[in-house]
Amino acid sequence: MRIAVVGATGMLGHHVAREPHRAGHDVIALYRNPKLLESLKDVDCEPRQADLEDVNSLRRSFRGADAVIHCAAYYPGAPKPLAEEMQTATRLTENFYAACADLPLKKIVYVGAAIALPKSRDGQPSDGSQSYLKPPKDKNSYLQVKWAQDAMALRFAGEGMPVVIGVPSMTFGEYDPGNSTGRFVLEMANRTFPGYVSGKRNVVYAGDARRGLVRVCEDGPPGERYLITGENLTVQQLMAKIASATGAPEPKAIPLAGAKLLSEWQTLRYKYLHGPVPKVSASAIAVMSSGQYLDGSKAERDLGYRPEVSIDEAIRRTLEWFKAQRMVQPNSNSAKAI
Repeated sequence: MRIAVVGATGMLGHHVAREPHRAGHDVIALYRNPKLLESLKDVDCEPRQADLEDVNSLRRSFRGADAVIHCAAYYPGAPKPLAEEMQTATRLTENFYAACADLPLKKIVYVGAAIALPKSRDGQPSDGSQSYLKPPKDKNSYLQVKWAQDAMALRFAGEGMPVVIGVPSMTFGEYDPGNSTGRFVLEMANRTFPGYVSGKRNVVYAGDARRGLVRVCEDGPPGERYLITGENLTVQQLMAKIASATGAPEPKAIPLAGAKLLSEWQTLRYKYLHGPVPKVSASAIAVMSSGQYLDGSKAERDLGYRPEVSIDEAIRRTLEWFKAQRMVQPNSNSAKAI
């Protein structure tokens, strides 16, 4: 197959763009910002420029492709009203499917997020089979956006498009810009990590996630959802592993109520006092506190996917990547103020 990867200059997209060639496929790597094109120089691919705001550019970039893996779904960044976030997410998602609609694609893989899954009713790890029947009650922007995108993927699949959902769990690996999950490693290494909110997570190495997503593209039936998983850990266990790898003191847990108050204060400071973008964001709180353990046995059973790299090794590789990019400050031995 010839597989187009949307968001190939992002962390996960970069990993995914490397995998199809290893599996015997050709790769079209889509990028938006020309300044990031250099990051694809070591990837065996055909780079094409496109923007989710421009349906025609997407359609041109998809020509000749047999399948598309969408690794660039919108997610909230700097604080904005929920209605604005939902409008942006809906517009960009509709643009993506509109670009795919007129093409003879065999498979469209939407790369989703585990936060879009309701917690299992029996308290067991979620296997990805359950969906919210209506919008979640929690109005956190990240949760609402990811739920809406998941629902749209299922809707377009129901309308006959060859859409299948691949959901990597919390992902660590190389090529991370340091503003998403890799931030936990980077800030702990630089002694600027403010603390964490207790919860449950499943964590996977980006290289394993890319293998799983390509397997979803190859053999995942439209309308299905597959969880690409690694290890189930409490957030405390994850933080302890990162602390051990970085040589930093193990961080302290922040009560959920206290974290939300701090997030609200930083958001107000950002909006009205021209302060920095909040370090304790509502999205980060949601990711840590709303997580759950995951069961990836469906992907193993149907696709033959199993993780190969331990989380300790994934964290080590992430840290070495940041060091190679000179993002870890030398002699970082004291925490900075939030």
